[in-house]
Amino acid sequence: MVQTGTLPAIPPQAAANRRRSVLVAVPVAVVAVVLTAVLRHPVAGLLFCVGLALGALNTWLVQRSVVRYAASTARDAKRRFVGGVFGRLALISLVALGICLLFLPDGLGVLAGLAAFQVLMLAGASWPLIRELRSS
Repeated sequence: MVQTGTLPAIPPQAAANRRRSVLVAVPVAVVAVVLTAVLRHPVAGLLFCVGLALGALNTWLVQRSVVRYAASTARDAKRRFVGGVFGRLALISLVALGICLLFLPDGLGVLAGLAAFQVLMLAGASWPLIRELRSS
């Protein structure tokens, strides 16, 4: 397990999935910056990278939150977990929408980056499972 200070450990599979998604996001970001620069919208490419980073940050925070919830014995753990989920979702969404509106039309790159990172996370989580099922 991957230790995160005083917090409980994030399971290795989850940490590996996040790491794999971030590693795949780097070349995706480079391609996005080059492609949007060729299309004369380099700011959109940079904001796409910001969206990818927000997605990676959100994933890391989700993993920490889930591990903390699973290890908690407090009576109000579920309420705090749900509150944290909605708070984090609201904060990430407000930051992304704020950037989007501030830099329209190139600001849409932030939303595209967030969406792209979610697809990368799902693909990263699905790939090992598919390999395991095919080998069975």
